[in-house]
Parts: sequence; structure tokens; C-alpha cells
Amino acid sequence: MATKTAFAEYVQAGENIDYTAASDVAYLQVVPLVSRIGVALEPIAKGESGTVTLTGAFRLPAATGTALSVGTKVYWDETAGNVTTTPGDLVAGIAVEDKAEAGTTVVVRIN
Repeated sequence: MATKTAFAEYVQAGENIDYTAASDVAYLQVVPLVSRIGVALEPIAKGESGTVTLTGAFRLPAATGTALSVGTKVYWDETAGNVTTTPGDLVAGIAVEDKAEAGTTVVVRIN
């Protein structure tokens, strides 16, 4: 049986996407998507389209009580509005700096 050949159409590099906001989004606000997060690169009014990046390293609010090491996989807790280590929350990326247990922010490479 022959294998069917499929072709792709190049659209964009994919670092940034057009995003239609369900509510107003501020510049550099974390944007929860279905299975990951992005970061708004401009203010986006409700119902309007704007640019959200899916790559880069950003300092994000983080839950206290857990120390993080470089390379730790982290998640975004939509309810608390911060980074956690709890699987099941949205994938945020990996920590690219250490965070002390009492730390309130961490730099995350979103992916």
C-alpha cells in the first residue's frame, strides 16, 4: 500500500501569533491559551486582534513555598495568577533562574 504524501504551506515562523481577545488584555499580560501560555506584546481590546508571543524569557509572578532550580518545568495557575510546579495547570515553560522558597517571581522561558 502506498503512503499518501502530504504537503504543508508555510505561514509564519510561529514565535508570535494573532490573538483575538475575549476580554481586554494589557501589554505584557500573561495570556492563558488552551494548553500553554503566551504573553501579549501590545494592549488588545476585547474582540480585537493583537500580537501574543509564544517564546521568550519573562519574569513572572510565582507561588511562594517552593524553591525552583534552573530547568524546572513550571505551570501557570490561572486562578492564582502565578507560576507553580503543579502538573495539570497550563504549561508555562522552564525556570531559567533559581528561585528561593520565599521568592515571589521567577524568570521563565515560555514554550
